[in-house]
Amino acid sequence: MSAAALPATVHTLVVGAGFAGLAAAAAVLAEDPGADVLIIERADEVGGTWRDNTYPGCACDVPTSLYSFSFAPSADWSHTFARQPEILRYLRDVTDQYGLRDRLVTGCELRGAHWDTDRQTWQVRTTLGELTATVLVAATGALSTPKLPELPGLDAFGGTVFHSATWNHDHDLTGERVAVIGTGASAVQFVPEIADRTAHLTVFQRTPAWVMPRLDRTLGTAEKTLYRRIPLAQKMVRATVYAYRELYVTALAHLTWLLPLVQLIARARLRHQVRDRALRRALTPDFTIGCKRILLTNDWLPTLARDDVDLVTAPLAEVTESGIRDNDGHHHRVDTIIFATGFTPTEPPVAHLLTGRDGATLAQHWAGSPTAHLGTTVTGFPNLFLMYGPNTNLGHSSIVYMLESQARYLTTALRAMHDSGLAAIEARPEAQQNYNTWLADALADTVWNSGGCSSWYLDSRGRNSIMWPTFTFRFRSRLRTFDTADYRVERTHHKVQAG
Repeated sequence: MSAAALPATVHTLVVGAGFAGLAAAAAVLAEDPGADVLIIERADEVGGTWRDNTYPGCACDVPTSLYSFSFAPSADWSHTFARQPEILRYLRDVTDQYGLRDRLVTGCELRGAHWDTDRQTWQVRTTLGELTATVLVAATGALSTPKLPELPGLDAFGGTVFHSATWNHDHDLTGERVAVIGTGASAVQFVPEIADRTAHLTVFQRTPAWVMPRLDRTLGTAEKTLYRRIPLAQKMVRATVYAYRELYVTALAHLTWLLPLVQLIARARLRHQVRDRALRRALTPDFTIGCKRILLTNDWLPTLARDDVDLVTAPLAEVTESGIRDNDGHHHRVDTIIFATGFTPTEPPVAHLLTGRDGATLAQHWAGSPTAHLGTTVTGFPNLFLMYGPNTNLGHSSIVYMLESQARYLTTALRAMHDSGLAAIEARPEAQQNYNTWLADALADTVWNSGGCSSWYLDSRGRNSIMWPTFTFRFRSRLRTFDTADYRVERTHHKVQAG
């Protein structure tokens, strides 16, 4: 669909064309091929985080057999943990094969949307014009906006600066002194990739993370042929991987006393790959494994042990014209600074663009601590559905499973609205509160809340508004049906019912 084809009205508007947005649109069209659904995407192509993150070594740390749509299996994966180019190509193929390209407008960024109580619709502003939507699906993702720390003197730095999520491929790192700020999931992938090119790497670590091996392997021709000829075989592999990954949450959330045993594996690997005792101490976390994201990598630790790589654990004091000074007073001369400082999952930018029934934005309602009913709908925001909403992130399995669960809930809600002649639905405050009270209780004894670390799972209030606390099949079970008792419902002309 061309930009000029942006319609004046649409029933279901999906914002974002990553895994979340494609899952939502595909589910709606699977339910009703003639459904009036439109996807808008600010970039010029689908893919979300897998389009934007192109840093060297970028790959998924969830097995590909799970990190793909159940309705769109592929026998073309080259590794059990897929690389970024393959994932992007997969999402493009899904867009084409499932008729989503005809429902897509690219280069169209959301500028704002407000609920019109009189019209019972969303009034939406975009960079390509305005439109009206009955249902709004926010599928912009939780890891879409890079987070940059405020460092004194950064503007005066004479070299090159970029974030790993906006990698500068035009800049050649060969022979340069490079500073990497951050030691999270992206850093452990790209640092080993660039180490051979740079003259020297200085890695600034705020908090060490537990590291486990990534059990990656190449998928051979025979295996791919098997999957093509006998699709059931691939489904069985997916089911097996799903089952054993669900076992992980048993330790992370239910039997946390098992986690020190897992730490023994991580400690043994650290001892094997890093011989220097001082460096080992600097790389050993003081919190329980799983409290922060476990990093899956085979070459991160050996890279940090190289003679031409330094690990700095002192906090950063300032950036100078020629480098970075730490709090110990040491000045590190560098030519390029690469930020690997993650994203803003508890402060999603889209929340500032959505204005609800009372005239306040979603960000104002949340005040730094996101909440939703079933991670999907929000009190005060009729006909709004969140994909990858609060407390839907995982520490053990695939977010794609959660997204498909939410997409099915969306279609169930749309069917209920159609069958009952409802113009608007809005989560009741008590339903949302009850759900979030249950979440808080369920999260209390998990490693994410009691593991002794400060992580991005905790928001500005210290509340865990990110993680799902138990097995993923329980999430799907809760979203399997749409219960109108949990919603205020409106027919046309605002005949309000309690559900």
